[in-house]
Order: sequence, then C-alpha cells, then structure tokens
Amino acid sequence: MYNPKPIDTSEIKLPDDIIELGEIIAKNVHEQWASNRIKQGWKYGIKRDEIKKEHPCLVEYDKLSEEDKEYDRITAFETLKLIKKFGYKIIK
Repeated sequence: MYNPKPIDTSEIKLPDDIIELGEIIAKNVHEQWASNRIKQGWKYGIKRDEIKKEHPCLVEYDKLSEEDKEYDRITAFETLKLIKKFGYKIIK
C-alpha cells in the first residue's frame, strides 16, 4: 500500500511578501487545473459527475469556497516552503 512521505516543511515560515506570491500561485494552480479540465471536455455542474464531465469548481477562483481555495493554497505554500527549505531564495 502506498504511504506518502512529503518532505516536512513545518518549520519554514514564509514572510508576508511570499504569502502574497503564494496567493497568486494558488489562483494560477486553479486556472491551470480548470483549463486542463475544460480541454478534456469538462464543464460546470452543481455536483461532480464523472460521466457527464461536470464539476462544481469550474468557476473563477474568487467564486470558489474557502475550502476549495485551501486545496490550491496548500499546493502553492508547500511548494514555496520546499524551495526555501532547500536553501533557494525567492527574490522579486
């Protein structure tokens, strides 16, 4: 059985400017996901339906629930933390 072992980034604290970047990345993660789904023939639907290819998250990022936004934020912030953990610097 698969046992995921993500690298622990819990000790990494992100400064405010990087948190702002994280929000931009989270929105873009959603845009990429939605773009790919639409290319695959998916469309908006009130509930997820694999057969009809409908999904309730095929809306603009700002219209997502906070719970759905959190999914994209986790991806963005964990990636940024991993970059910092390995000693890279993020400079504007």
